[in-house]
Amino acid sequence: MQTYVMLTRLICEEVHPSFEIKKREKNMVDKVRAYVPTVTWRANYAVTGPWDYLDIFEAGSLDDAMKVSALVRYYGGAHTELWPMTPWERFEKNIQDLAQVMEK
Repeated sequence: MQTYVMLTRLICEEVHPSFEIKKREKNMVDKVRAYVPTVTWRANYAVTGPWDYLDIFEAGSLDDAMKVSALVRYYGGAHTELWPMTPWERFEKNIQDLAQVMEK
């Protein structure tokens, strides 16, 4: 499973005093569970700055992660940005492997 970070920014029309956000969130979560059951959510944060939310999840493939992003955009009324993550230890190993190849 690959880990992803997804940043989400609500479209300004969706941030309304009617608080439809909770209803949209439930609908979006239900759609993700139905259409991308391999996804495992690891963390969700509300953040300040240009983005409203930061989610960390695991997906079986980039295609599945992209489905999550598309569902959030469509049902959540939001813009998303999706980043794959690599654990630091794996990154260090990759750099060490490259160093060995480059020294030859």
